[in-house]
Amino acid sequence: MSNAALMSCLDDWNDLEKEYAQLETDHKTYVKQLEEMTATQKKCLASIAHHRYRMKRIQDSVKRAGKELSEEEVESLQKLQASVQERKITFREMEEVLPHKNGLYLSIILGQVNVSLLNKNDKYDYKHEYERFKLTVSYVIMILALAMTFVTEYRWIDAVLNFLLVWYYCTLTIRESILVVNGSRIKGWWLTHHFVSTVCAGISLIWPTGWTYQQFRRQYIIFTLYISFVYVMQYYYQSGSLYRLRTLGQRHDMDITVEGFMSWMWKGMTFLLPFLFGGYIFQLYNAVVLFMLSREPQCKEWQVIVLSIIHFLLFAGNTITTLMVIRQKVKKDGLNLTFLQNKYRFTSHLKSN
Repeated sequence: MSNAALMSCLDDWNDLEKEYAQLETDHKTYVKQLEEMTATQKKCLASIAHHRYRMKRIQDSVKRAGKELSEEEVESLQKLQASVQERKITFREMEEVLPHKNGLYLSIILGQVNVSLLNKNDKYDYKHEYERFKLTVSYVIMILALAMTFVTEYRWIDAVLNFLLVWYYCTLTIRESILVVNGSRIKGWWLTHHFVSTVCAGISLIWPTGWTYQQFRRQYIIFTLYISFVYVMQYYYQSGSLYRLRTLGQRHDMDITVEGFMSWMWKGMTFLLPFLFGGYIFQLYNAVVLFMLSREPQCKEWQVIVLSIIHFLLFAGNTITTLMVIRQKVKKDGLNLTFLQNKYRFTSHLKSN
């Protein structure tokens, strides 16, 4: 190595040393700020818990105050109750950017690993990634179901599909539990639905090949194809609606809120409702066919009647929950949009995209 080359290397190293010193300083600053942020988070959470405890005691005292109050006292009481409700909404807004404790299911699966996403854009991205995951697996399920349509001799293809469904629904239960921790208002039935669907796929996986299995196999394949198709259609419709809403917001510099997004989505969801209810009726049909098969003399497997019960439960739960959602959306007086109006504002996110 020549003298000039050596001197050049030494100069580069000295420059790098200066940059490294700055990196060390920046890292120490980061660690210090991270510790301060964690301490502040704990302080805020403790303060919110304290305020809620004090508010509950105040509300209990108000209830014991008696009914014989003057007009002035009634007016003061109403103002107090309104302030309490407003404060509860404020606390929920504060908690959106604070860590949340894992629920029982996540605690069992993951322990107390922190899965809270404190940035609103990160929450949106996680929800989008969750939907993309469902779309990808739906395509794989459709391909396997089509393969099962033309190949009848190999049970291992059926086993692969059922095993995929078990893994898929198990994964959904974990991902949705993380969504709930991060503030998603997923109805309890949809969480339960995926637990039940996991059991359903597991029982189908261990269903022995026999007369009853062969009788129901083609219907099960068609049902799986239909459900996957409905989700794919729903995904692309919602993606298109979100794109149109973003474009509209950017074009007119609109301040898009979650309330506005939900209203926009609901206007077009009526297009998907017949397909959703078609799937629910298919589940009822599955339950009836399986029940009839369970009464046949050739039926020796316990899986048949159990699957009949599960398909009926899925039909009933899906139908009742969807009808309740429709009723809530149609009956405007029953909607409490106060929290939604103040929850998220997507302006910064929309403009950044």
